[in-house]
Amino acid sequence: MIDRCRIEECLAWQALEKGHAANSQLANRLVMERFAGWLDQTAGVSDWRQLTLPLLQAYLAEQKERRKLEPASLKLEIVVLRNLLRFLKKEHAIQPDLAELLELPRLFRYLPETLTVSEVDALLEVEWGNEPLGLRNRAIMETFYAAGLRVGELVTLRLEHLDLREGAARVIGKGNKERLVLIGGKACAALDEYLRAARPLLVTPRTGGEVFISRRGRRLTTARIWQVVKDAARRADLGKNIHPHLLRHSFATHLLSRGADLRIIQELLGHANISTTEIYTHVEQGRLRAIHQQFHPRAR
Repeated sequence: MIDRCRIEECLAWQALEKGHAANSQLANRLVMERFAGWLDQTAGVSDWRQLTLPLLQAYLAEQKERRKLEPASLKLEIVVLRNLLRFLKKEHAIQPDLAELLELPRLFRYLPETLTVSEVDALLEVEWGNEPLGLRNRAIMETFYAAGLRVGELVTLRLEHLDLREGAARVIGKGNKERLVLIGGKACAALDEYLRAARPLLVTPRTGGEVFISRRGRRLTTARIWQVVKDAARRADLGKNIHPHLLRHSFATHLLSRGADLRIIQELLGHANISTTEIYTHVEQGRLRAIHQQFHPRAR
Protein backbone atom coordinates (compact mmCIF):
# COMPACT_ATOMS: atom_id res chain seq x y z
CA MET A 1 0.00 0.00 0.00
CA ILE A 2 1.23 3.47 -0.91
CA ASP A 3 2.64 5.46 2.02
CA ARG A 4 -0.06 7.96 3.06
CA CYS A 5 2.33 9.68 5.48
CA ARG A 6 3.85 11.44 2.48
CA ILE A 7 0.50 13.13 1.86
CA GLU A 8 0.34 14.40 5.44
CA GLU A 9 3.91 15.68 5.17
CA CYS A 10 3.12 17.42 1.88
CA LEU A 11 0.04 19.13 3.34
CA ALA A 12 2.04 20.29 6.35
CA TRP A 13 4.76 21.63 4.05
CA GLN A 14 2.20 23.52 1.96
CA ALA A 15 0.62 25.04 5.05
CA LEU A 16 4.00 26.21 6.29
CA GLU A 17 5.67 27.27 3.06
CA LYS A 18 2.70 28.47 1.00
CA GLY A 19 0.31 29.55 3.73
CA HIS A 20 -2.54 27.41 2.40
CA ALA A 21 -5.81 28.12 4.18
CA ALA A 22 -7.99 25.39 5.73
CA ASN A 23 -10.30 25.17 2.70
CA SER A 24 -7.35 24.79 0.33
CA GLN A 25 -5.86 22.11 2.56
CA LEU A 26 -9.12 20.18 2.54
CA ALA A 27 -9.43 20.36 -1.25
CA ASN A 28 -5.80 19.30 -1.70
CA ARG A 29 -6.23 16.38 0.67
CA LEU A 30 -9.23 15.07 -1.28
CA VAL A 31 -7.27 15.12 -4.56
CA MET A 32 -4.18 13.47 -3.06
CA GLU A 33 -6.17 10.79 -1.23
CA ARG A 34 -8.14 9.99 -4.38
CA PHE A 35 -4.91 9.62 -6.32
CA ALA A 36 -3.35 7.42 -3.64
CA GLY A 37 -6.48 5.24 -3.60
CA TRP A 38 -6.27 4.80 -7.36
CA LEU A 39 -2.61 3.83 -7.12
CA ASP A 40 -3.48 1.18 -4.52
CA GLN A 41 -6.62 -0.27 -6.01
CA THR A 42 -6.29 0.19 -9.77
CA ALA A 43 -2.62 0.55 -10.63
CA GLY A 44 -1.25 -1.80 -7.98
CA VAL A 45 1.45 0.69 -7.05
CA SER A 46 2.84 0.37 -3.53
CA ASP A 47 5.78 2.78 -3.66
CA TRP A 48 5.96 6.40 -4.79
CA ARG A 49 9.16 5.54 -6.65
CA GLN A 50 7.08 3.51 -9.11
CA LEU A 51 5.37 6.63 -10.43
CA THR A 52 5.84 7.30 -14.14
CA LEU A 53 4.46 9.85 -16.57
CA PRO A 54 2.28 7.26 -18.41
CA LEU A 55 0.83 6.21 -15.05
CA LEU A 56 -0.06 9.81 -14.18
CA GLN A 57 -1.56 10.36 -17.61
CA ALA A 58 -3.63 7.19 -17.30
CA TYR A 59 -5.00 8.36 -13.94
CA LEU A 60 -5.93 11.79 -15.25
CA ALA A 61 -7.55 10.35 -18.38
CA GLU A 62 -9.66 8.02 -16.25
CA GLN A 63 -10.68 10.83 -13.90
CA LYS A 64 -11.62 13.09 -16.79
CA GLU A 65 -13.78 10.39 -18.35
CA ARG A 66 -15.37 8.96 -15.20
CA ARG A 67 -16.05 12.25 -13.43
CA LYS A 68 -16.73 14.24 -16.63
CA LEU A 69 -14.19 16.88 -15.63
CA GLU A 70 -14.21 20.22 -17.42
CA PRO A 71 -10.79 21.68 -18.35
CA ALA A 72 -10.82 24.05 -15.34
CA SER A 73 -11.53 21.19 -12.90
CA LEU A 74 -8.90 19.00 -14.54
CA LYS A 75 -6.39 21.83 -14.27
CA LEU A 76 -7.02 22.13 -10.52
CA GLU A 77 -6.47 18.37 -10.16
CA ILE A 78 -3.18 18.58 -12.04
CA VAL A 79 -1.97 21.59 -10.03
CA VAL A 80 -2.49 19.67 -6.78
CA LEU A 81 -0.68 16.60 -8.15
CA ARG A 82 2.17 18.77 -9.41
CA ASN A 83 2.66 20.18 -5.92
CA LEU A 84 2.64 16.67 -4.48
CA LEU A 85 5.22 15.53 -7.05
CA ARG A 86 7.46 18.52 -6.34
CA PHE A 87 7.34 17.70 -2.64
CA LEU A 88 8.15 14.03 -3.29
CA LYS A 89 11.08 15.07 -5.50
CA LYS A 90 12.33 17.45 -2.81
CA GLU A 91 12.18 14.60 -0.28
CA HIS A 92 13.95 12.24 -2.71
CA ALA A 93 10.89 9.96 -2.68
CA ILE A 94 10.80 9.94 -6.50
CA GLN A 95 13.60 10.25 -9.02
CA PRO A 96 12.34 11.92 -12.22
CA ASP A 97 11.01 15.46 -12.19
CA LEU A 98 7.47 14.39 -13.09
CA ALA A 99 5.83 17.66 -12.05
CA GLU A 100 7.34 19.55 -14.98
CA LEU A 101 6.24 16.86 -17.44
CA LEU A 102 2.54 17.12 -16.53
CA GLU A 103 0.97 19.60 -18.92
CA LEU A 104 -1.93 21.80 -17.90
CA PRO A 105 -4.98 21.87 -20.20
CA ARG A 106 -5.49 25.03 -22.21
CA LEU A 107 -8.44 27.01 -20.90
CA PHE A 108 -10.75 29.37 -22.66
CA ARG A 109 -10.54 32.78 -21.02
CA TYR A 110 -13.61 33.24 -18.87
CA LEU A 111 -14.99 36.75 -18.85
CA PRO A 112 -16.82 37.46 -15.60
CA GLU A 113 -20.27 38.97 -15.74
CA THR A 114 -20.57 42.42 -14.20
CA LEU A 115 -23.31 44.83 -13.23
CA THR A 116 -23.73 48.31 -14.65
CA VAL A 117 -23.37 51.29 -12.33
CA SER A 118 -27.14 51.82 -12.40
CA GLU A 119 -27.73 48.18 -11.46
CA VAL A 120 -25.34 48.48 -8.53
CA ASP A 121 -27.10 51.69 -7.50
CA ALA A 122 -30.42 49.84 -7.54
CA LEU A 123 -28.97 47.12 -5.29
CA LEU A 124 -27.50 49.60 -2.83
CA GLU A 125 -30.61 51.76 -2.70
CA VAL A 126 -32.82 48.91 -1.53
CA GLU A 127 -34.83 49.95 1.53
CA TRP A 128 -33.94 47.72 4.48
CA GLY A 129 -35.60 49.71 7.26
CA ASN A 130 -34.09 50.93 10.52
CA GLU A 131 -34.21 47.70 12.50
CA PRO A 132 -30.79 46.29 13.55
CA LEU A 133 -30.74 43.60 10.84
CA GLY A 134 -31.82 46.12 8.22
CA LEU A 135 -28.98 48.48 9.12
CA ARG A 136 -26.59 45.53 9.12
CA ASN A 137 -27.71 44.35 5.67
CA ARG A 138 -27.34 47.84 4.18
CA ALA A 139 -23.82 48.08 5.62
CA ILE A 140 -22.99 44.64 4.19
CA MET A 141 -24.07 45.62 0.67
CA GLU A 142 -22.28 48.97 0.77
CA THR A 143 -19.06 47.40 2.09
CA PHE A 144 -19.08 44.62 -0.48
CA TYR A 145 -19.09 47.01 -3.41
CA ALA A 146 -16.98 49.75 -1.81
CA ALA A 147 -14.05 47.45 -1.01
CA GLY A 148 -14.43 44.67 -3.61
CA LEU A 149 -14.25 41.99 -0.91
CA ARG A 150 -14.54 38.24 -1.18
CA VAL A 151 -17.31 36.66 0.92
CA GLY A 152 -14.76 35.07 3.28
CA GLU A 153 -13.06 38.43 3.78
CA LEU A 154 -16.34 40.10 4.67
CA VAL A 155 -17.40 37.53 7.28
CA THR A 156 -13.98 37.63 8.97
CA LEU A 157 -13.66 41.44 8.95
CA ARG A 158 -12.95 42.49 12.54
CA LEU A 159 -13.65 45.68 14.48
CA GLU A 160 -9.98 46.30 15.27
CA HIS A 161 -9.17 46.16 11.56
CA LEU A 162 -11.71 48.83 10.65
CA ASP A 163 -10.76 52.54 10.51
CA LEU A 164 -13.75 54.60 9.44
CA ARG A 165 -11.95 57.89 9.99
CA GLU A 166 -9.41 56.92 7.35
CA GLY A 167 -11.97 55.02 5.24
CA ALA A 168 -9.88 51.86 5.27
CA ALA A 169 -9.76 48.33 6.62
CA ARG A 170 -7.29 45.46 6.87
CA VAL A 171 -8.61 42.15 5.58
CA ILE A 172 -7.24 38.62 5.53
CA GLY A 173 -7.41 37.20 2.02
CA LYS A 174 -6.42 33.96 0.35
CA GLY A 175 -3.42 32.22 1.85
CA ASN A 176 -3.90 34.27 5.05
CA LYS A 177 -2.40 37.27 3.27
CA GLU A 178 -3.27 40.63 4.79
CA ARG A 179 -3.99 43.70 2.67
CA LEU A 180 -5.39 47.18 3.01
CA VAL A 181 -8.71 47.99 1.33
CA LEU A 182 -10.38 51.37 0.97
CA ILE A 183 -13.98 52.11 1.92
CA GLY A 184 -15.84 55.04 0.36
CA GLY A 185 -17.92 57.67 2.11
CA LYS A 186 -21.32 56.02 1.64
CA ALA A 187 -20.07 52.68 2.92
CA CYS A 188 -18.40 54.38 5.90
CA ALA A 189 -21.67 56.14 6.73
CA ALA A 190 -23.61 52.87 6.54
CA LEU A 191 -21.02 51.10 8.69
CA ASP A 192 -20.98 53.90 11.24
CA GLU A 193 -24.77 53.82 11.63
CA TYR A 194 -24.76 50.02 11.93
CA LEU A 195 -21.96 50.02 14.52
CA ARG A 196 -23.59 52.74 16.61
CA ALA A 197 -27.29 51.91 16.38
CA ALA A 198 -27.54 48.22 15.47
CA ARG A 199 -24.57 46.06 16.42
CA PRO A 200 -24.74 46.85 20.17
CA LEU A 201 -28.30 45.49 20.17
CA LEU A 202 -27.13 42.21 18.61
CA VAL A 203 -24.15 41.63 20.93
CA THR A 204 -24.27 38.77 23.43
CA PRO A 205 -21.69 37.51 25.97
CA ARG A 206 -20.42 35.09 23.32
CA THR A 207 -20.00 37.67 20.56
CA GLY A 208 -16.54 37.93 19.03
CA GLY A 209 -14.80 40.81 17.31
CA GLU A 210 -16.30 40.33 13.85
CA VAL A 211 -17.97 43.41 12.39
CA PHE A 212 -21.03 41.65 11.01
CA ILE A 213 -22.96 39.40 13.40
CA SER A 214 -26.25 37.52 13.42
CA ARG A 215 -29.37 38.20 15.48
CA ARG A 216 -27.85 35.77 18.02
CA GLY A 217 -24.59 37.69 18.18
CA ARG A 218 -22.56 35.11 16.25
CA ARG A 219 -20.32 35.63 13.26
CA LEU A 220 -22.29 35.44 10.03
CA THR A 221 -21.82 32.43 7.76
CA THR A 222 -21.02 32.80 4.07
CA ALA A 223 -24.41 31.20 3.34
CA ARG A 224 -26.16 34.00 5.25
CA ILE A 225 -24.22 36.62 3.29
CA TRP A 226 -25.40 34.98 0.06
CA GLN A 227 -28.96 35.22 1.34
CA VAL A 228 -28.58 38.95 2.04
CA VAL A 229 -27.28 39.59 -1.49
CA LYS A 230 -30.03 37.45 -3.05
CA ASP A 231 -32.61 39.30 -0.98
CA ALA A 232 -31.25 42.64 -2.18
CA ALA A 233 -31.45 41.45 -5.80
CA ARG A 234 -35.07 40.34 -5.29
CA ARG A 235 -36.02 43.67 -3.74
CA ALA A 236 -34.27 45.60 -6.52
CA ASP A 237 -36.08 43.46 -9.12
CA LEU A 238 -33.04 43.28 -11.40
CA GLY A 239 -33.97 39.96 -12.99
CA LYS A 240 -30.37 38.72 -12.90
CA ASN A 241 -28.53 36.00 -11.04
CA ILE A 242 -26.89 38.25 -8.46
CA HIS A 243 -24.26 36.76 -6.16
CA PRO A 244 -21.59 38.22 -3.84
CA HIS A 245 -18.67 37.79 -6.24
CA LEU A 246 -20.58 39.71 -8.90
CA LEU A 247 -20.19 42.82 -6.76
CA ARG A 248 -16.43 42.20 -6.60
CA HIS A 249 -16.27 41.86 -10.41
CA SER A 250 -18.31 45.04 -10.78
CA PHE A 251 -16.05 46.89 -8.33
CA ALA A 252 -12.97 46.09 -10.43
CA THR A 253 -14.58 46.78 -13.80
CA HIS A 254 -16.00 50.13 -12.70
CA LEU A 255 -12.63 51.24 -11.35
CA LEU A 256 -10.92 50.26 -14.60
CA SER A 257 -13.53 52.02 -16.76
CA ARG A 258 -12.85 55.26 -14.85
CA GLY A 259 -9.12 55.13 -15.44
CA ALA A 260 -7.75 53.31 -12.37
CA ASP A 261 -4.31 51.76 -12.82
CA LEU A 262 -4.40 47.96 -13.19
CA ARG A 263 -1.69 47.52 -10.55
CA ILE A 264 -3.74 49.49 -8.02
CA ILE A 265 -6.78 47.32 -8.77
CA GLN A 266 -4.59 44.25 -8.30
CA GLU A 267 -3.55 45.48 -4.85
CA LEU A 268 -7.12 46.31 -3.83
CA LEU A 269 -8.40 42.91 -4.95
CA GLY A 270 -5.52 41.01 -3.37
CA HIS A 271 -4.55 39.18 -6.55
CA ALA A 272 -1.15 37.50 -6.30
CA ASN A 273 -0.66 37.64 -10.07
CA ILE A 274 -1.41 40.58 -12.37
CA SER A 275 -2.68 38.15 -15.03
CA THR A 276 -5.70 37.44 -12.81
CA THR A 277 -6.54 41.14 -12.74
CA GLU A 278 -5.97 41.57 -16.48
CA ILE A 279 -9.20 39.71 -17.22
CA TYR A 280 -11.06 42.92 -16.36
CA THR A 281 -9.39 44.66 -19.29
CA HIS A 282 -11.09 42.11 -21.56
CA VAL A 283 -14.42 42.78 -19.86
CA GLU A 284 -14.02 46.51 -20.46
CA GLN A 285 -12.97 45.97 -24.09
CA GLY A 286 -16.04 43.80 -24.58
CA ARG A 287 -18.29 46.52 -23.15
CA LEU A 288 -16.75 49.17 -25.40
CA ARG A 289 -17.12 46.91 -28.45
CA ALA A 290 -20.81 46.37 -27.66
CA ILE A 291 -21.37 50.13 -27.35
CA HIS A 292 -19.53 50.74 -30.63
CA GLN A 293 -21.61 48.16 -32.47
CA GLN A 294 -24.82 49.57 -31.05
CA PHE A 295 -24.22 53.25 -31.79
CA HIS A 296 -21.71 53.59 -34.62
CA PRO A 297 -23.54 54.05 -37.95
CA ARG A 298 -21.13 51.79 -39.89
CA ALA A 299 -20.31 49.24 -37.20
CA ARG A 300 -22.39 46.50 -38.86
